Amino acid sequence: MERFDVVVLGAGAAGLFAAMRAGQRGRRVLLLDHADEAGKKILISGGGRCNFTNLGCAPDRFISADPRFARAALARYRPADFVALVQKHSIAFHEKTLGQLFCDGSARQIVAMLLAECEAAGVEIRLGDRIGDVAAGFRIGTARGDVGCSSLILATGGLAIPKMGATGLSHRIARQFGLALVETRPGLVPLTFGGADLEMMQPLAGVALPVVAVAGGKRFEEALLFTHRGLSGPAVLQASSYWRQGEAIAFNLLPGLDAGAALLAMKRERPRLAAHNGLTGLLPARLAAALAERHLPPRTLAEIPDRALHALAETLKHWRLMPMGDEGHAKAEVTLGGIATAGLDPRDCQARTVPGLFAVGEAVDVTGWLGGYNFQWAWASGWVAGEAA
Repeated sequence: MERFDVVVLGAGAAGLFAAMRAGQRGRRVLLLDHADEAGKKILISGGGRCNFTNLGCAPDRFISADPRFARAALARYRPADFVALVQKHSIAFHEKTLGQLFCDGSARQIVAMLLAECEAAGVEIRLGDRIGDVAAGFRIGTARGDVGCSSLILATGGLAIPKMGATGLSHRIARQFGLALVETRPGLVPLTFGGADLEMMQPLAGVALPVVAVAGGKRFEEALLFTHRGLSGPAVLQASSYWRQGEAIAFNLLPGLDAGAALLAMKRERPRLAAHNGLTGLLPARLAAALAERHLPPRTLAEIPDRALHALAETLKHWRLMPMGDEGHAKAEVTLGGIATAGLDPRDCQARTVPGLFAVGEAVDVTGWLGGYNFQWAWASGWVAGEAA
């Protein structure tokens, strides 16, 4: 049986970073993945340009049963540290919005950078190698034979995007070693609707507009996108991580605008304008027509009482909808829940009851907002584990 100091399971963002850091410390490291290519989720992220971190990264942008857990790792490896690594490799990047940093070119540059760092650190990478059982003493069965190690890092991610190879392997191994799991569910995922709401939304597929979405006490001012199954777009993806089945989501369709004052002013200035056309001046035409059909009689603005316009304004500011469900792990960007942080040391993500066992990245019950936060957690958790393994 081959022996290594450290074996990392999963050649995604967190796994590559953990392997790199452990190798830089002079450890003999093996990185295993059943996929035939490293960093597959990195390659598709950010529309192929990889939103690799966020300048506004802070612990309150992460969801976990213990909101304090991520602080230690995020403090030890910051966005500026990863930016310095990107600059070292002469990768051009830009800030798109809200602190989000993207490659000017391709996400492949980030993967190439990580692979180059791993190679320089002497990390051995085996791709396309099926990972089997893990026995006590960290004996890992693989298609090419058993390997052993003194430190094992679980970095195979969660359940999101199974077509990319997500299997929940880290969760299974963690449970095998007695670690608890927090219930998993899709995060950053489009929401689905039924009945009259879906009938209204389907003809609006492709319509987008800036909104404020509110769910679970959190508010996100970003774009909403109508789809053939319901709602998506950054505002909805963000809110989805805080939404629970049976709860409503509220939208302000006219953020920054006094909708009541705008409608009354339009009534004074253009009293003979058809009421539904009045909405077209405030919202995308197809959405305006759909809302007018629901909330306005076929009359001119002059014929609509002021109280009815005020009521419509309230609807536009607090449009409450009840999602039927979500698009599931197949369309989710991340997995909420995972290996419970109560069983891990926040300083290095090592299991408290199993010395030498580490869990990092999406496999852990730490989930970031949309916009580079999950990559920063991958880099930070991978770094601290690689420092200790």
